[in-house]
Amino acid sequence: MAQLTTLLMSLLTLFLSTPGVISTTFTILNKCDYTVWPGIQSSAGIASLSTTGFALQKDESKTITAPASWGGRFWGRTHCSQEYSTGKFSCVTADCSSGKFECAGNNALPPATLAEFKLDGYGGLDFFDVSLVDGYNLPMLVVPQGGKGQNCTSSGCVSDLNESCPSELKVTSTAEGGESVACKSACAALDQDQYCCRGAYGTPDTCKPSTYSQIFKTACPNAYSFAYDDKTSTFICGSSPDYTITFCPTPNTR
Repeated sequence: MAQLTTLLMSLLTLFLSTPGVISTTFTILNKCDYTVWPGIQSSAGIASLSTTGFALQKDESKTITAPASWGGRFWGRTHCSQEYSTGKFSCVTADCSSGKFECAGNNALPPATLAEFKLDGYGGLDFFDVSLVDGYNLPMLVVPQGGKGQNCTSSGCVSDLNESCPSELKVTSTAEGGESVACKSACAALDQDQYCCRGAYGTPDTCKPSTYSQIFKTACPNAYSFAYDDKTSTFICGSSPDYTITFCPTPNTR
């Protein structure tokens, strides 16, 4: 029996020390003054996590475990409701069109603030960013816990861009009394190649920051403001950290 126990402990130690079997935890915290419904989508070819959508009341949190080499995105849905007669669930911002709490593999409908991850990527490193390329709907902060590297630091957008959003990008909701609830990207609002980094503007050399993307960048210097905003917006961590994702990390956001 003692030999069997020793063998099992040795196998367990080998399993935990083998590259590719270490898991990562994501703790999602809602500091908004309202309920947020996080959505989760795994990248193409990667299995979904244990949940793809749920509700977080104010000051509530949820921890989710992801396997090694997982990749995908997190976002927060706001102003959500469920129809009494049909049971259909939908949100005014960042809805994933599943009709349910769970997003079931669907992406967020823009505008949406996105936290994007590739765990155990090139060189065994984690890569992550907070992106406003698909617009903005609420403040978000990503904080790595226990990682290493010069660029393994917090990233996000803690400003309330719904207040400062240009009128031509602003999304308002009649259900919320005409309140500004999200801010579109210039690409989504104006549908021009220069804003969408496509056509003649489809390379890093030809697609440059626009007046609109600079508004996002000024308010949130660590977040992606347009498609080729890599130099100041991609963060890299070694040593397999865990992550905390906070919605409305500052107390003055509505």
